[in-house]
Amino acid sequence: MSDVLREASEANIRFDDLRGLLKHLGFEERVRGSHHIFRRADVSERLNLQRCGSTAKVYQVRQVRDVIVRYGLGDEL
Repeated sequence: MSDVLREASEANIRFDDLRGLLKHLGFEERVRGSHHIFRRADVSERLNLQRCGSTAKVYQVRQVRDVIVRYGLGDEL
């Protein structure tokens, strides 16, 4: 899922792929209506994702990328 780490492709990230990436990285998912909320014990931020058709919202892809980079989670990919 290196596409998430590349800025050029952030508008074309499938929601299910982004969701799967977070689960692979050990985030726990809670669904409340259309909001998919992801938490991980060693990450202080909560990630809130919503579908935009079959893709993820661009600003939310950026948030996920920022968390992956800030916490060095890219090594777990």
